[in-house]
Amino acid sequence: MVDRAPGERGSFDAPSFFAALDAEREARGRNWKQVAEQAGVSQSTLTRLAQGKRPDVDSLAALVDWAGLKADDYVIRVHQNEPANPLAMISTYLKSDRNLTPEAAAALEKVVKATYEALRQN
Repeated sequence: MVDRAPGERGSFDAPSFFAALDAEREARGRNWKQVAEQAGVSQSTLTRLAQGKRPDVDSLAALVDWAGLKADDYVIRVHQNEPANPLAMISTYLKSDRNLTPEAAAALEKVVKATYEALRQN
């Protein structure tokens, strides 16, 4: 494990996200009121973004969905050299699989986790 300074963490690049959102808005020929309506967010959320403030998680999800952006592209990372935990990645894929109910994804996750723990090399 790499030693890090206390409080060192990743952050969200709200100005870059807003710039990308603005570019998409212009490409679609929309005004900000239309973006708010179509994305399902308040106009004040867009105003705060324009001021460099971060959106709440639900607004972020709605805006990346509307614009076809990836939120991960706007995360400034401090842990770049640390790969994601395989179980976390599998869990994410299972939960996002539209062919599985939430219950089925949870059941598969338990099976995979138990098998992984039994077989992994320490």
